[in-house]
Amino acid sequence: MDGSKLVEVRRALHQIPELGFEEVKTQAFLLEYINQLPQAYLEIKTWKTGIVVKVQGSDPSKMIGYRADIDGLPMDEETSYSFRSTHPGKMHACGHDLHMTIALGVLTHFSKAQPKDNLLFIFQPAEEGPGGAQPMLASDILKEWRPDQIVALHIAPEYPVGTIATREGLLFANTSELFIDLKGQGGHAAYPHTTRDMIVAGAYLVTQLQSIVSRNVDPLDSAVVTIGKITGGTKQNIIAEKARIEGTIRTLSIESMQKVKQRIEALVKGIEAGFECSATIDYGANYCQVFNDEKLTREFINFTRDHSSIELIECTEAMTGEDFGYFLEEIPGFMFWLGVNSPYGLHDNRLEPSEQAIEVAVTHLINYLHYKSEN
Repeated sequence: MDGSKLVEVRRALHQIPELGFEEVKTQAFLLEYINQLPQAYLEIKTWKTGIVVKVQGSDPSKMIGYRADIDGLPMDEETSYSFRSTHPGKMHACGHDLHMTIALGVLTHFSKAQPKDNLLFIFQPAEEGPGGAQPMLASDILKEWRPDQIVALHIAPEYPVGTIATREGLLFANTSELFIDLKGQGGHAAYPHTTRDMIVAGAYLVTQLQSIVSRNVDPLDSAVVTIGKITGGTKQNIIAEKARIEGTIRTLSIESMQKVKQRIEALVKGIEAGFECSATIDYGANYCQVFNDEKLTREFINFTRDHSSIELIECTEAMTGEDFGYFLEEIPGFMFWLGVNSPYGLHDNRLEPSEQAIEVAVTHLINYLHYKSEN
């Protein structure tokens, strides 16, 4: 497929980012594109705002799945693009516009060049939250069309174009959102003794949360507790009745995730007692680890080194979260990083991934899927 056409597709998708399970325009764009492809080998089904496309093989013995996530993030874009987001407060700051475009490029090829084995292209909503992988896996579509193995990629701003990075086993961490709501007694700033100040309580709690990793997690393990947002109060001379703390938890083991949550709950109980307030904890979306199948990953690593000019890096695990891990709990497969050479990282509103990486990924995935279909 013409690389310039794929760039046009990516730029069009970049302008219409939508949040999880709100990807109405995105789904319509994808369907319009897919419906214009040759249909002889294709069967198309929709699930909520997602899409599943089966490519019928000529002599199938298995089904190989390829997953692309389609949602954006709630961020105001600050790139230098002329094709910025047209949806205020929303942006493709995690590369899902590239993920979709690459999937469309690969699908375009196989709509014209029938593979031997069946292929399944999964355009999954709500990866950034509240999580689309688990309910999509439980859908009737994926019960009927169940891949025997599955692949996905994620862009990596820190790697140059022409580079792929992956590893056998653990690639991405276990992750959990964290929302803590504190409620006390508000009042006049001149009469603090009649109130229960949740700004102060929240400040104490944030400081205490930072001790969990350093004092409760095995130093040979890894965990992160990050508080990204604190809200509370209404005016400078009114003591706040409520405060809300929002963050994320990342661990490399399930046991550490359980330990971190236990410590959070203990610390919150202490705040309730110490500040005579009430508190609720919501862990929001929880994503399991991305654990690459060792055999399939090693095969992909060897294929990449033997059949392309791409530089293959065997990387270390990362604290990144991805609900593709739920696919890998049920279906053997793997995820890999695709280098896109951007000075700004994932979830940065200045992220500008190199569009040259699109053609690199499409070509490599076409070659790999042909290889897998024949072997």
